[in-house]
Amino acid sequence: MNGGETLDFEVRPNPAPVSAAERSAQLANPGFGRIFTDHMVTVRYAEGKGWYDARVEARAPIPMDPATAVLHYAQEIFEGLKAYRAADGGVTLFRPDANAARFRQSAARMAMAPVPEQLFLDALSELIRIDRDWVPSDPEGSLYLRPFQYASEVFLGVKPSSEYLFLIIASPVGSYFKGGVKPVSVWVSRDYTRAAPGGTGAAKCGGNYAASLVAQAEAIEHGCDQVVFLDAVEQRYVDELGGMNVFFAFDDGTLLTPPLTGTILPGITRESVLRLAADQGLTVREELYSYEQWQADARSGRLREAFACGTAAVITPIGVVRDRSGEFTIGDGTAGKVTMDLRERLVGIQRGTSPDPHGWVHRVL
Repeated sequence: MNGGETLDFEVRPNPAPVSAAERSAQLANPGFGRIFTDHMVTVRYAEGKGWYDARVEARAPIPMDPATAVLHYAQEIFEGLKAYRAADGGVTLFRPDANAARFRQSAARMAMAPVPEQLFLDALSELIRIDRDWVPSDPEGSLYLRPFQYASEVFLGVKPSSEYLFLIIASPVGSYFKGGVKPVSVWVSRDYTRAAPGGTGAAKCGGNYAASLVAQAEAIEHGCDQVVFLDAVEQRYVDELGGMNVFFAFDDGTLLTPPLTGTILPGITRESVLRLAADQGLTVREELYSYEQWQADARSGRLREAFACGTAAVITPIGVVRDRSGEFTIGDGTAGKVTMDLRERLVGIQRGTSPDPHGWVHRVL
């Protein structure tokens, strides 16, 4: 049924898939985002016609005219989520409905045609079914899924596109940070901002990440793993990292994260952490938190832990904070109990080894 909530997918198996032996070798040390599965999903949209031509086909380059709208006006959005190997050999997804909802919200902000939620979920399932052998069985591994959509109309004019292409590709991955879970160092950017009020900070669009790259490069130059952005108006309050949300754990049992004011991506891991923290009896606050206060609380010992969170990194402790005036350490610079307890609980739910009281895990196979 073309253009509706669901579509029938035409499946065109890859005529030359990676051999089982080669796939096994690649899965032994996949890294992050460097190797890809045999297939991809493509679905097209045309104004007046809706979504149509849903396919699962061999992963291949996308033919693109030089005048394709996305290349000139950057109408593009994406998502990121993971599939996990269950204990019985099946495959599960963590909160894919939340990704589908955010994908639609991003589309609305970027003036793009929204993908129906059921079509989004069906597309994920179709790709996982055909590429199920690419889901790692290693306890640290997962299949990273990248749904994305871009303006495909061939037209030079500043207007919302009348045609879009929705795709999903998949990549087996290991740990996001090399060396596994260990405290990372972060660089506080004073010269660059990620997003401003009224901008696209709450949308998961490529432009936000492009804007963060020069600051991330600056962080690396100063020996840090990630960059922290402050608010665009006062350059005072903590917003988020280059690709992750941030949390602060205090000595009184409270957990704080910056509020969603339109400049911060509403992370699905972020929202999951808020609910898990409340389950564990922590007092959760969504409040503005200044960089000056962060420094003062770390030095006084009031701030015990800080961590970043996101789909790729899950929950990663922050050990050292640095800017052009110096640096300070959070706690003793190691991963704290609150951070690791929340990580253990979240990873356990995602991988099916812990109870799932909120019904977040979706069985695919």
